[in-house]
Amino acid sequence: MQHRLHIRPARNYSPSSSRNRVLYALLAVAVVACGLLWRSGYIPLPPDLSNYGGDALWALMGFVGFGFLLPRTSTLTLALLALAFAWGVEFSQLYHAPWIDTIRATIPGRLVLGTTFNWPDLIAYALGVGTGAWTERRLRKTARV
Repeated sequence: MQHRLHIRPARNYSPSSSRNRVLYALLAVAVVACGLLWRSGYIPLPPDLSNYGGDALWALMGFVGFGFLLPRTSTLTLALLALAFAWGVEFSQLYHAPWIDTIRATIPGRLVLGTTFNWPDLIAYALGVGTGAWTERRLRKTARV
């Protein structure tokens, strides 16, 4: 008896459901620029808004970055990946060893890995990822009409 492997296309898949990588690369640059400007001090913001808004932008950058890397992934999966990544980095700040603290002491290390765990950051990350997912869903829904 011979078995055949049957491969079915993903439900609701159409070539238009793929993300435009050029657009997502440009969005990534824009979000990084906004995040750096947000935290620069050039824009007078209240401390909490400066801190948590920057965290939300950092998580949004994760959403956009995963969107660039995984152009055919659903918005929900993308959001869950970005949120897991952001929360994973935040929880990694509970771990302190000389090698990782040396990386965190550099500007790129501090920007990417942070330095100290702060539980309200988890909410800011959820808001940043949620904003990206909500915006993408709205734009994709509008584009289909």
